[in-house]
Amino acid sequence: MGSGRVALLLFLSVALLQALLPAPAEGLVRVVLKKLPVVERGRLSLSAERRRGFLGSGNGAAAASRNAELEEEGDIVALKNYLNAQYYGEVGIGTPPQRFTVIFDTGSSNLWVPSSKCSLSIACYFHERYRAGQSKTYKKNGKYASIHYGTGAISGYFSQDSVKIGDVVVKNQDFIEATREPGITFMVAKFDGILGLGFREISVGNAVPVWYNMVKQNLVGDPVFSFWFNRHADEGQGGEIVFGGIDPSHHKGNHTYVPVTRKGYWQFDMGDVLIGGKSTGFCAAGCAAIADFGTSLLTGPKAIITQINEKIGAAGVVSQECKAVVSQYGQQILDQLLAETQPSKVCSSVGLCTFDGTHGVSGRIQSVVEDEVEKSNGLFDDAMCNACETAVVWMQSQLAQNQTQDLVLQYINQLCERFPSSMGESSVDCSRLPSMPDIAFTIGGRKFTLKPEQYILKVGEGPSTQCISGFTAMDIPPPRGPLWILGDIFMGAYHTVFDYGNLKVGFAEAA
Repeated sequence: MGSGRVALLLFLSVALLQALLPAPAEGLVRVVLKKLPVVERGRLSLSAERRRGFLGSGNGAAAASRNAELEEEGDIVALKNYLNAQYYGEVGIGTPPQRFTVIFDTGSSNLWVPSSKCSLSIACYFHERYRAGQSKTYKKNGKYASIHYGTGAISGYFSQDSVKIGDVVVKNQDFIEATREPGITFMVAKFDGILGLGFREISVGNAVPVWYNMVKQNLVGDPVFSFWFNRHADEGQGGEIVFGGIDPSHHKGNHTYVPVTRKGYWQFDMGDVLIGGKSTGFCAAGCAAIADFGTSLLTGPKAIITQINEKIGAAGVVSQECKAVVSQYGQQILDQLLAETQPSKVCSSVGLCTFDGTHGVSGRIQSVVEDEVEKSNGLFDDAMCNACETAVVWMQSQLAQNQTQDLVLQYINQLCERFPSSMGESSVDCSRLPSMPDIAFTIGGRKFTLKPEQYILKVGEGPSTQCISGFTAMDIPPPRGPLWILGDIFMGAYHTVFDYGNLKVGFAEAA
């Protein structure tokens, strides 16, 4: 999640009491927080922005037992699991350290926290604020900075100070003092700021990321960090970030590594997606994916996410454009595919898109002056083109399974009913979990499977329990997309290693 980044935030309208307990000063450095019970559970809502979260936690005795084993491995930041959707960690900025709850985000590269000079944004009054005058190691910078996160944004200026992560102190670290946090995005957030662990290529102001300085200042043994999540919300320990090594107790078996294909986010190539063991064919030729600790859910192209949500019975929102395309152009699209027309050209052949050489785009040509009717028609044209391209993907999948034409069109109509809502939310019947299919992702030639209990979020208790699909749709066009974002839903099941030294990402079953 850097400047201009399209991402997903998960919002939780719930309250939490927090208590901080000091970690034992032995062996490896750990940041440990204690979780208190949730005193109010509200409705889980999803928006076009992704919700971040970490809260360091853990059992002191358990943490101590691993310290000796990991002394040479690296530094640890323990995480706290908040309803399987939010993870927080604590850092200190300045001398003496001023404590902040932050998100360690592999999808961005800057560190920012609210500034004491933030007086016009209500959000700042709900969080800890950095006070430069109270730090002996503060150095003025003053360069303006602004970061946009979907529907939220912050702005302010750069400053420089020491940053403490556990017992490790990073010196002369550039970070952003946020003086403006407009809107409610950060007002309702459980965290104070964000600490980015992405590459410098997406760093606002070209600031050197904290992780880079940890390596440069020889504060870690190896240029590697790894994430382990504890997906059991009723347990105190939420997980750990290990800086400089890998905790062998966090995973089972060996990791499967894939090279980073594009620096910025931790991006790599992913293969086929399977539903209930059956290939969807959508990524058979390869798709791009990023491992992102800052995204709570698992995000993918609408065409395949809709199929997944249909199979698990997730209720979406009826798309009239989708139904219109199927009823008016369904047979033409089918005929084109049976005639082996190149799929990327089908929608232009039926007149719903134009072809730009690689894929279909809206055929609308916007004039300099257009009235409200023309604007509305233009938006409709865009939706019809997108619906057509989605239908092509679905039809290809069904034809590959040798389905009859009538069954194909019938199935596509059913999928139109499962289109995800504009806010991304898809609820499911909790009683259906035992009958839901496994969903698998092919990475490095290996299938990484998610079971229903791993990809369904449960919120609440007893009769009021809500079950939310962990899959949400977001279409990112070529050349950047199609792009999958493997967020906490995936990383909760698979221990993830970010190997900065060898530019690769590794996955193994989480312990």
